[in-house]
Amino acid sequence: MYLHAGCQIAVSPDTKYFAVDWLGVEVTRATLGIIGMGSIGYKVAQRARAFNMKILYHNRNRRRKEDEEAVGAHYCAKMEDLLQQSDFVMLVVNLTPETHKLIGKKALGLMKPTATLINISRGAVIDQDALVEALQNKVIRAAALDVTYPEPLPRDHPLLDLNNVIITPHIGTATVQAIRMMAEEAIANMLAVLNGQPIPSEVFPK
Repeated sequence: MYLHAGCQIAVSPDTKYFAVDWLGVEVTRATLGIIGMGSIGYKVAQRARAFNMKILYHNRNRRRKEDEEAVGAHYCAKMEDLLQQSDFVMLVVNLTPETHKLIGKKALGLMKPTATLINISRGAVIDQDALVEALQNKVIRAAALDVTYPEPLPRDHPLLDLNNVIITPHIGTATVQAIRMMAEEAIANMLAVLNGQPIPSEVFPK
């Protein structure tokens, strides 16, 4: 939120000075709750550790003790415990019938009023109507969404009018290098199938 608004202030023709009391929220030593500790969630944890964040995670299956210790992550068997303790909640889950609208009014109500919700998974993992209400009523501080449902949102969607949400157009993997690696990985998978070999990166392993 501060990056986007700060850019607007910096380039605005009406700006004569920068306010000294315009302050953001510190990430270092804050608590990050990761919902979905698969390969991507784990990479997020690796990066968060560099900021000395306290890392909590909730997952269908608990990761190995060695994995937890490597990033200093603590397992929350109940998602509710993670929501109540986290300053930042990041969603990194697959969209399934179980995760559809996983974060709704009840979950948002459990979060700290100073917390930020971050979604890099799929838009439908969040009940967007409940999120709008929570942001309008300051139930949570802010949200950062790389994904929405649908994409793009209708131009009259209330999320687009809120100043405590930042929305990006599903660009989490939008780099030249990442797209190239994804294409090469897809080709390797296809060649493996055609040659009767094990699939290197099967989406749903048997």
